[in-house]
Amino acid sequence: MKRTTSVIRRAVLAAAAVALAAGCTAQAADPGGAGASPSTGATTAAPTGTASPSDSATSSPSDSPTGSPSDSPTTDGKPPSPSASPSTSASASKALMADGDESEQVRELQARLRQLGHFDRAPTGFYGTMTAASVTAFQKKQGLPGTGSVDGTTWQRLLAGSKKPTADELKPSTTNKLDTPDARCMTGRVLCISKESRTLAWMIDGRVVSSMDVRFGSENTPTREGTFSVGWKARKWTSTIYHTPMPYAMFFSGGQAVHYSADFAARGYNGASHGCVNVRDRAKLSALFDQVKVGDKVVVHW
Repeated sequence: MKRTTSVIRRAVLAAAAVALAAGCTAQAADPGGAGASPSTGATTAAPTGTASPSDSATSSPSDSPTGSPSDSPTTDGKPPSPSASPSTSASASKALMADGDESEQVRELQARLRQLGHFDRAPTGFYGTMTAASVTAFQKKQGLPGTGSVDGTTWQRLLAGSKKPTADELKPSTTNKLDTPDARCMTGRVLCISKESRTLAWMIDGRVVSSMDVRFGSENTPTREGTFSVGWKARKWTSTIYHTPMPYAMFFSGGQAVHYSADFAARGYNGASHGCVNVRDRAKLSALFDQVKVGDKVVVHW
């Protein structure tokens, strides 16, 4: 009895060993290779078993039917390196502000450049040739390429080297520097108006009492130059030709007058008058209007 049981046990173990060996061979073998047979257990195990060597060579967790290796996570689960993206270096040199732009950020740019001595006029919010030249000067001083446009690096350097502009720095009432007064302005009571510095200086006997920024007519409607006198004044006046308000008007040459301009206050030097001398500081002009008398001299010069 014991002998019969021993024989049966050895037969069972032998059959199990053969079955186990056939199973391992099926997972590692090529289903289409020699030794494979539709009738064996190897072919039924292959569709759900381990992929064949040829399959594993062409498949990986990072592959995608519609993507590419750079679009997918790496095999360690981390995102691709930033250097793999072509937009990384481009973002550093992308222009944030350039010639022709107009915004409050441009106004801040100009105010910060002015703090550092690179911009000597009132911030206007308009990025023109003067702003571009100022940016270039700043870039060269910082050892940056002098492009004249503000990229991310230039802006960060400027922020680090200047302070946040105050309201008065962003929109100052009088910012242009006075030039040397014309000789005709050195005696008596004179509205001394310089086209070179774009300023009006109220002078009495050679002394500057007050000053303010001004703008002039365009090439087609120029402000006349020469020596004149205030012919008449009007605190409230509307142009009979252009039908626009001309508060605190002091007429000195026909229809040309010194007066407040809301457009000048809003747009700065982006616009021009029809020949008048525009002032953008209403409070200063109001005080000046009360001081100037009919008959006082007016000198418009370069």
